Amino acid sequence: MSSCAASPSDPTDKSPVPLSAPLNQTRDAETSHSETSLVVQDLHRHLSRQTPSSLLDKSATAVPVAAIKTLLGVVQRSRAETMMGLQDDLKQAAQLMMDNFATHRDSGAGRSHIALQSGCAMFLKYVTRTFLELSDFEACRQAVLERGERFQMISLAARDRIAKAAVDFIPPNATVLTHGYSRVVAAILSQASQSRHFSVIVLEGRPDASGPKIAQFYAREAHIPVKIVLDAAMAYIMEQVDIVLVGAEGVMENGGVVNKLGTYTLATCAQAAGKPFYVAAESYKFARIYPLHQADLPPHPMAPLEFVDTTQTTDAHNGNDNKSNDTENTDNTAPVFQAIALDESIQVVNPPVDFTPAKFITLLFTDLGVLTPSAVSDELIRLYQ
Repeated sequence: MSSCAASPSDPTDKSPVPLSAPLNQTRDAETSHSETSLVVQDLHRHLSRQTPSSLLDKSATAVPVAAIKTLLGVVQRSRAETMMGLQDDLKQAAQLMMDNFATHRDSGAGRSHIALQSGCAMFLKYVTRTFLELSDFEACRQAVLERGERFQMISLAARDRIAKAAVDFIPPNATVLTHGYSRVVAAILSQASQSRHFSVIVLEGRPDASGPKIAQFYAREAHIPVKIVLDAAMAYIMEQVDIVLVGAEGVMENGGVVNKLGTYTLATCAQAAGKPFYVAAESYKFARIYPLHQADLPPHPMAPLEFVDTTQTTDAHNGNDNKSNDTENTDNTAPVFQAIALDESIQVVNPPVDFTPAKFITLLFTDLGVLTPSAVSDELIRLYQ
């Protein structure tokens, strides 16, 4: 019977273990490369389910849940014979996911990886807790797998619990302003629309057009009256708004949130106008990070960005410029917008997310209940104890 204790190592061996090294150092290079490929493939496969036909489709996998599913695959394939060896496998697999998420566009480049980090950290905490509870390695492995499967089931119900807790905060005949492509916000507004009438204003959400994308859902599936406004119009439109509701990529230990770029600006406008600013997020997005400034966020790559003048179109046949509102499209071809050529000396800054401090947040709607920002640290202590 194997023990959970780590096998002794040579104290004279100080050589660093590179990221590309075997997950278990007794494996050969070929096995290590195969496992690395499987980790990356699993992450891509789980994340590919993020864009189902409907925002309310529960088969959609959130980033932290995708991370946990990937780590469960590592547990099943691991050849480790001690709990310490299994923990090393999981830590290196988590680092592989973090690096891949940050550098490959099809797995999330250009987005914050805080949500991925929180999912990995939470799962590794479960593993450590199991290590302390059980003395037999195979029993440890099976318990980790069972807890991981149970976490997946709990996560599927998280949005429903949040919607149930938040629905009463949507007043009848209200105007709700939102920003970003959030499934949990969509779940709240969809459930609220079944018992009361209200309207939604969605910010455009440059550069990925998240506003028009989610506006289609509100209009077609939830049958909620919806308007789209430019991001720059958030202060202009605020006086028409009753509440502001956004999602989050991560909830920080200090009660602040990381979300799509522009959320911080929106929160400051809401506070200046005296409008409540609500955040909806699942508890598996709670992260043990304590930023005080934007520069304290983990580094993130910036996606390339082009600029076009959408008031001007280019004739696709002869290249002539036309005013879009004066041009009749007689041949049923789509308008062509000419990109503005920038000098090489001009730097384009396009961060994907920003940090909104706790002082701008009225309440957080979570599957743990309705929380004040100051209660987040207490919940994190409970989750990670």
